[in-house]
Amino acid sequence: MYRVFEALDELVALVEEARTVPMTAGCLVPRGDVLELLDDLRDALPAELDDAQDVLDERDTLVGNARETSDRLITGAENDSEAMLAHAKAESDRILAEAAAKAERIVAESSVHAQQTVDAAAEEAQRLETSANREFEAVTGRARAEAARVVEAGDASYHKSVADGIAEQQRLVSDSEVVAASKSEAERIVDAAHAESDRLRGECDIYVDDKLADFEDVLTGTLRSVNRGRQQLRTGAGMHDYVEYPHSVDVAHDDDRSPAQMAG
Repeated sequence: MYRVFEALDELVALVEEARTVPMTAGCLVPRGDVLELLDDLRDALPAELDDAQDVLDERDTLVGNARETSDRLITGAENDSEAMLAHAKAESDRILAEAAAKAERIVAESSVHAQQTVDAAAEEAQRLETSANREFEAVTGRARAEAARVVEAGDASYHKSVADGIAEQQRLVSDSEVVAASKSEAERIVDAAHAESDRLRGECDIYVDDKLADFEDVLTGTLRSVNRGRQQLRTGAGMHDYVEYPHSVDVAHDDDRSPAQMAG
């Protein structure tokens, strides 16, 4: 085959290098050289064709063997694939069953733990509410007693000042020369008594308001602690709005008047 390509290359080169015939597209080539190259091609082609035919025959055999081998491998691969698929399906079913059982167990344990946490939170909220109510009653009781005492003292001081003013007025009225001065002094004493009474009442209101403000701070801190506990319960259990009792407690507190409003 190499000689065939070599002779063809030489023939092409011979034609390309041939002299051109003037006024035409033809050329002059040496006849002997061309015939010699053609003889070489004639001698080389039969042997090369036989070799090529042998290669083709060998190719058909190789292709047939390869096809048989491929069919055999494909059949084996399909069988192996079906077996592997069946095994994988069985393994997947087993893993899914184990995962479902584990998930059910975790959910049951989580439900029990969540219920225990909710019960503990409800008990703690009830305890805090009871304690806050007791503290509120104690503070308001003390505030009422102190307010009553201050008001009583103010009223006594007021009545005493009025009585003194009236007595002083009557004493001054008896003297004609100091009537005008006595009236003025009496009015001053009465005004002073009213002012003292107003001051005492104001101090009483401030005292009661301070006591109620302290109790309001205690209640606010208690409610903040309850809200933090509820938030921790939600965060730990990964759930939201699953407790109704603490919510009702918050609503009850929101509906009640604040201590400052009660004082007003």
